[in-house]
Amino acid sequence: MPAYKYEALDAAGKTLSGLLEADNARAARAQLRQRDLVPMAVSPVTAASTDGSATRFTRRVFSATDRAVWTRQLAGLVGSGLPLERALTALAEESENDGQRELVAHLKSEVNAGSSFGRALATAPREFDDVYRAVVAAGEQSGALGPVLERLADDLEQQQALRTKVLGALLYPAIVSVVAMVIVIILVTWVVPQIANVFTTSKRALPMLTVGMLGLSAFVRQWGWLVLLAGVAGITSLTLARRNEAFRQRTDAMVLRLPLLGRLARGYNAARFGGTLALLAGAGVPILKALQAAAETLGNRAMRADALDALVQVREGAPLASALAGKKRFPGLLAMFARLGEQTGQLPQMLNRASAQMSAEVQRRALGAATIMEPLLIVGMGVVVVVIMLAVLMPIIQLNTWVK
Repeated sequence: MPAYKYEALDAAGKTLSGLLEADNARAARAQLRQRDLVPMAVSPVTAASTDGSATRFTRRVFSATDRAVWTRQLAGLVGSGLPLERALTALAEESENDGQRELVAHLKSEVNAGSSFGRALATAPREFDDVYRAVVAAGEQSGALGPVLERLADDLEQQQALRTKVLGALLYPAIVSVVAMVIVIILVTWVVPQIANVFTTSKRALPMLTVGMLGLSAFVRQWGWLVLLAGVAGITSLTLARRNEAFRQRTDAMVLRLPLLGRLARGYNAARFGGTLALLAGAGVPILKALQAAAETLGNRAMRADALDALVQVREGAPLASALAGKKRFPGLLAMFARLGEQTGQLPQMLNRASAQMSAEVQRRALGAATIMEPLLIVGMGVVVVVIMLAVLMPIIQLNTWVK
């Protein structure tokens, strides 16, 4: 039964809004009148397009955390024996976000109309990617939707936790760097000229450090806007150039060769690839389709190209472990665990272990890098401030010497 969004007036003249199910808009208005409400606007949650298919939601309503929580809630309801339709009804009623409520109501109406849950999710591709839909479809086909949703919720939570820990570890150094740059720019462009101009009227030569700092200050004040503009233009040009697939693949390959950032990017992408592949294979998705979907989750285009090349080799009959072993951008740990999984018949479990180990390694490296960078940034900032202060104080010391 389709879902309709309504706005109506109650007996006191207060505007109410919400969702209800009805065969058509006229029946929805009749339901509102039976509840002593005056319908003002009634519209379907998802209108029909010209080809008869449902138009898709274009505005994202789930954040990564919200999607993981929602999946966990749905898994709990379905796993407890509640039919999917009733589980979706409960989630729609409990949602406090209008967009999420409309989306879940739409999914329920699609399921009630006879669509599978996987096909219903396909009408909102911005919310549920290919991997999510493939796992759900496999769970429906196997009759184990509840356990599959539980594993999917676990995977989403692990990915979110890894992303949060890595970003959290790198956030403090980034903030310190930005603050340091702002402080230095303020000192160079405003403080130094205000103090040093007192000594420029003197006919005596200023210390070389002060002269250099005054020159830097003059350059920043006169040409700083041009440097900033050039920087913005460079970043914009790079962003536009990265829309070209070949250029982006080359730059992503260069990132992987960087000493620290390359290791983090390599480990993070490999962990996500292994975890997604384990999730799909464990849900019963065919290995070729699982490889295709797992490759699409890789943000690094160079590693994605390697994964797609490994897919071609597996399609031609090569073992997964051999195909991955030939791709040097992927850690050897992944190929080793894949080989063990193929030998023991426990490929999903072994891939999941490899993903967990690589995730732990990425977290360790990120935290270690942040631990080292924090004192280095503070010391570097202190050195810069000391140099600026010496450039200001040296003329004062020199003036005292002249007076004596």
